[in-house]
Amino acid sequence: MRKLNLFLFATAAVLMSAMTAFAQTPAAEHAADSGAGLKAIAAGVGFAIAVVGGALGQSRIGAAACEGAARNPGAAAKIQTMMILGLALIESLVLFALLVVFAKV
Repeated sequence: MRKLNLFLFATAAVLMSAMTAFAQTPAAEHAADSGAGLKAIAAGVGFAIAVVGGALGQSRIGAAACEGAARNPGAAAKIQTMMILGLALIESLVLFALLVVFAKV
C-alpha cells in the first residue's frame, strides 16, 4: 500500500509540474480577450439564478403534491403523475439554461 501511495503522489507531482508550461498566454491574445472573465462570471450568476428558481419551483410542486395527496388519497396516483411531469419540465428548463451558459461563454 505504501508503494502505491508513493507512486500516486509521484505521478501527481509530475503531472502538476507539467502544467506550468501552459500557464502563460501571449500578450496579444490576452489583450483581445479581456472580457472573457466577466462573461464567465455573468454566466455563472445567471445560471445560479436559474438553479435557485428551479429548486424553489420543484419544492413548491413537491409540497403541493404532498398536500393534495393528504387531502384526497384516492387521487394520489394522478397527482403523482402530474407532479413528475411538472418536475421534468422544470428540470429541462434548468438544463436549457446550462446549455445557454455553455454556448455564450
